[in-house]
Amino acid sequence: MTNNFVEELRWRGLLHDAMPGTEEQLNKEVTSAYIGFDPTADSLHIGGLVPIILLKHFQQFGHKPIALVGGATGMIGDPSGKSNERNLLDEAALTKNVNGIKGQLSKFLDFSSGADNAAELVNNYDWMKELSFLDFARDIGKHITVNYMMAKDSVKNRLNAESNEGMSFTEFTYQLIQGYDFLHLYKEKNCLLQMGGSDQWGNITTGTELIRRKVQGKAYAITCTLITKADGTKFGKSEGGNVWLDPERTSPYKFYQYWLNASDDDSEKYIKIFTFLDKETIEKLIEEHKEQPHLRLLQKTIANEVTRMVHSEEALENAIKASNILFGKSTSGDLKGLDEKTFLDVFEGVPQAEISRTDLEEGIDIITALNEKSGFLKSNGEARRALKENSISINKEKVKDDHTLSVEDLIADKFVLLQRGKKNYFLLRVV
Repeated sequence: MTNNFVEELRWRGLLHDAMPGTEEQLNKEVTSAYIGFDPTADSLHIGGLVPIILLKHFQQFGHKPIALVGGATGMIGDPSGKSNERNLLDEAALTKNVNGIKGQLSKFLDFSSGADNAAELVNNYDWMKELSFLDFARDIGKHITVNYMMAKDSVKNRLNAESNEGMSFTEFTYQLIQGYDFLHLYKEKNCLLQMGGSDQWGNITTGTELIRRKVQGKAYAITCTLITKADGTKFGKSEGGNVWLDPERTSPYKFYQYWLNASDDDSEKYIKIFTFLDKETIEKLIEEHKEQPHLRLLQKTIANEVTRMVHSEEALENAIKASNILFGKSTSGDLKGLDEKTFLDVFEGVPQAEISRTDLEEGIDIITALNEKSGFLKSNGEARRALKENSISINKEKVKDDHTLSVEDLIADKFVLLQRGKKNYFLLRVV
């Protein structure tokens, strides 16, 4: 590991831009830096992992990270990278979202050790709520010209957009409010650096300019590369939508699968960005992967590292176990160890039929279960042939034609998994 934070970001492919003098400042002394998190939901998704990882690296290099949750700016909406103005959130929704994000950030950063560089959480609503519009216009607005604000890409792109809906004054002021956050943290917490995605460069440099003009101070900026996928599809999206950090929104199994299904090109990039493995280890893994790509060593390493970091060792073990149910050798015990959400995620899209609990309590012979009660197989004759071929399994265990289905076969007290051959699955759901 290098002793240079900026150099670390550089070799990992995370550095997009840095203001002149930033690297020298960080090499000179312990420095405070902040990143803003947008509370549009009560959970971050995996796109939000990149700024978290930036702050984690920053803290590991001995510097002090400040995570700002934008309770005030969340009421307005950042125009950067957006084609339309987004819906404004009320205070109750924002409070819920802010609390959810705070809980997630505390899993990654050290807030409580008492170390000089322990992380801090701040909410810009705390200092914006008492500020009057007249005070803001007089004390802050006069220091930044409209010409300066109009020159920003985030503004120009919206004004030149084909939709031609323009941009509200509310959104136009966003960069000024974000600049004020930087000024506030500069004065109150000696925060000299703001970091963010490359789409934030305009907003961040408005802050450094405000600090220069208002208090004749020197502040710095770093932006990281926005993550893209080699095939052009959006990073962080799966067929079911966003991949969230909250296990209630995206189960650890689905989270694990997202990384496992990454392409080889993306995996070479992701292993540097999303893991904390050192350079030597990563280069060795990339070489081994190139020699035997079918083993998917990079994908497995990333899936393991990131699932463990975001969830836990136990969640990772369960995700691996769940993955093996479809693709490896597993037992009835493994199936019955799954919670209902993970079980349904694993067998998403598998055909289903309902059976009554009363029937199951009385016992259903296997041929009736395979045909009449489920429609899994077309006739009793087909069911008998399949049983004779030894190709029928109940909950991953082979059964004979004398098997009787009972409540003992239930998974999560609700499901029975029928299977013919290796890949032909059917679910019985008890009602």
